[in-house]
Amino acid sequence: MVAIYPPRPRNAEATKAAILAAARGRFARASYDTVGIREIASDAGVDPALVSRYFGSKEDLFAAVLNRPEKIERIGDLFTGDIATLSTRIADMIVEEPDDENTVEDFLIMLNSIASATAADMVRAVIFERCDRPVAAALTGPHTELRARMLGALIVGHIMNRTMWGDLAKDPDLRTRVRQRIMEQVELSLAEL
Repeated sequence: MVAIYPPRPRNAEATKAAILAAARGRFARASYDTVGIREIASDAGVDPALVSRYFGSKEDLFAAVLNRPEKIERIGDLFTGDIATLSTRIADMIVEEPDDENTVEDFLIMLNSIASATAADMVRAVIFERCDRPVAAALTGPHTELRARMLGALIVGHIMNRTMWGDLAKDPDLRTRVRQRIMEQVELSLAEL
């Protein structure tokens, strides 16, 4: 059976955005190895050749999904600032920033990539470059990369908890105490082992 795609106005940026959105959705619902270019193209309403034209291989498309600009900017702001205020920035992000569907999709994409050697390596590389490396470079003493990874696990755990249960605390006084506790946990995870 031959798929017939309705004519679309030519708009390269809109086409790329549709392909990326379709890829994010597919990678969030299924493992990297089971997602196909044809399914992504079908979800985006484009010919599969356009996926290759704009992104090259499936691996390149997955890299584009992992490197969405707004996420890169937010992570850069969080991890590359002054190490002395890192615990405050992280606590603010966890307690004050609302979840959005992109946060949930990001976690699902990472979880679904674990089974694939190719995708898991790409996710690890992105996490290392954007999170672990800047934090480790700002730390002193031994085991800086391990301490940075421990911080990452703490952040993921809190964000997953918030995503599943909603606000950590609606009461303003309790919210302040929760924020302070998270700051303490961040400081502890960064302390020398």
